[in-house]
Amino acid sequence: MINFEKSLWNKVKLGDVVTKKEENDKQNARNRFDRFLKVEHLDAESLHIKRWASQEEGDEVPPTFYKIFRKGQILFPTRNPHLRRSALASFDGICGEKTLTLEPNIELVVPDFLPFLFHSDSFYAHTISSIVGSTNPHVRWRDVAGFEFLLPPKKEQERILELFWSSDKEVQNKKVTKKELNKLLVSLIEKKIHGVKLGGKTINQVINELGSSVQMKTLGELGTIFKGKGIQKSEVNHEGLPCIRYGELYTKHHRVIREFHSFISEDSARKSMKIEHGDVLFASSGETISEIGKSAVFISDVEAYAGSDIIIFRPDSMDPAFSGYLMNSQLVRRQLNKFGTGATVMHVYGSDIKKIKVPVLSRNKQTSVGKELESVFKNISLTDNQIKTSQALHSKIINKVF
Repeated sequence: MINFEKSLWNKVKLGDVVTKKEENDKQNARNRFDRFLKVEHLDAESLHIKRWASQEEGDEVPPTFYKIFRKGQILFPTRNPHLRRSALASFDGICGEKTLTLEPNIELVVPDFLPFLFHSDSFYAHTISSIVGSTNPHVRWRDVAGFEFLLPPKKEQERILELFWSSDKEVQNKKVTKKELNKLLVSLIEKKIHGVKLGGKTINQVINELGSSVQMKTLGELGTIFKGKGIQKSEVNHEGLPCIRYGELYTKHHRVIREFHSFISEDSARKSMKIEHGDVLFASSGETISEIGKSAVFISDVEAYAGSDIIIFRPDSMDPAFSGYLMNSQLVRRQLNKFGTGATVMHVYGSDIKKIKVPVLSRNKQTSVGKELESVFKNISLTDNQIKTSQALHSKIINKVF
């Protein structure tokens, strides 16, 4: 790890080297700028702004959004600073009144040098310790401005900045690779499972077109449907027999159940539904129609259980990996969306799952497709681990400086 000689660095306060800008236009800001940023558009521990809202796209500007930010300014949301969301503005736009818009003093600092400080552990330790308010936790500018750190001479800032951007570029390049691999996987799922273009067609048109070239059957014809049961929140432990709760199908498992996050006692297990290798678990409820029926296949041979609000499809003969990707393909997802009912909470039932139509491929073909898709997934996982390693190195460099 690189070490820095800090004997010639000067101790300063953040407020000495940045200026808090207050360019507000309550009357015309939304008429002057198309793009606006909400806090959720900012990714944790990333200076890059990759998402925003646009009035041209029909997004409505909140009434409290009239503060103007400029390209090159540091954006620091004062609410919930523990979320570590701070960014370097890459365009002009508007944001909420509780987001600080800060400009570095270019006589003292190289412009792109200070934004990295906002992702240092010491800065966040300072801001988190300065939080006020319980229902609306936030930090005040005077506390942010009071953060002290050692500032290198400008020549050394330039050298350090090269390190910052170099390690940041490594992270961003790997993120691009992961994004492209995810796009490839999504494309391959549809291509390998059914090969029919979905754009501009109803799901019934897709099924009819597919049925002209391959045999189609309902899941009710291809297996048995069960319902999960039991497993209240109070029964969940950190050890014991592994289980799957319906909410985890949205948050923890994607296509394939690869690890467990909840466990129950043997007493709770006796009141629950045991699952078997190859079972596909569907979430039977969700907040939106696009969420219902989110599923994952159980590929382990360990003893495990499924809680209530889960529908279990147990195929008679289906490659497990293939079924995990099949059930999350657009071919199946769009059929599930059609069956969704409910006002505030959407539901899908076992009787609906039985009606889902899928192409019947040979077991050898299923296994081949499953292996190919899993190979892409493994590359995604490998890239994800590389991202974490690169991010850790990037953070170490920042924390060595600040």
